[in-house]
Amino acid sequence: MRLRILYLMCLVVLMTAASAQQSHWATSDDKTAQFMIDMERKWAEGVCTNNGVISELLADDFQGTSTGGERYTKEDELRDEKGPHSAHGCALDDAKVRFFSFSSSSMGGEDVAIIYGSEHAIGKDKMHPDAKQCQVWTDTWLKRNGKWQIAAAQDNKVDCK
Repeated sequence: MRLRILYLMCLVVLMTAASAQQSHWATSDDKTAQFMIDMERKWAEGVCTNNGVISELLADDFQGTSTGGERYTKEDELRDEKGPHSAHGCALDDAKVRFFSFSSSSMGGEDVAIIYGSEHAIGKDKMHPDAKQCQVWTDTWLKRNGKWQIAAAQDNKVDCK
């Protein structure tokens, strides 16, 4: 009998955890997604010029992985933002937002978003100042205290199309 009760309890816990998470792709008119994509665009353009987007965009505990596999922090990005910029033609090419919510959230709303995007820049590689560099990336956004910020990023260099 005890084994049967334990089995039922485990089943209930697993079913609750599996159904607790909800997700959906953002619609084109979603204001939060539009805000996030605009901030992603500013970050992509920030490779060419200091536009001051980093301090509000990245969470204080942000952790990223560069195209070369190195880890970087918000402080590293702030330092780069203030440094010299040799790139030009920086632009966001594409971004898609997927929202996640958990029934255990205090507000019951979305509190995590993952953005899948791509961007390009010319002259980002100082060894090849005329070369166009393209990358795809995945950024994880968290909503904390009512404010959306990027907590993690993964960047990958790809061949430009």
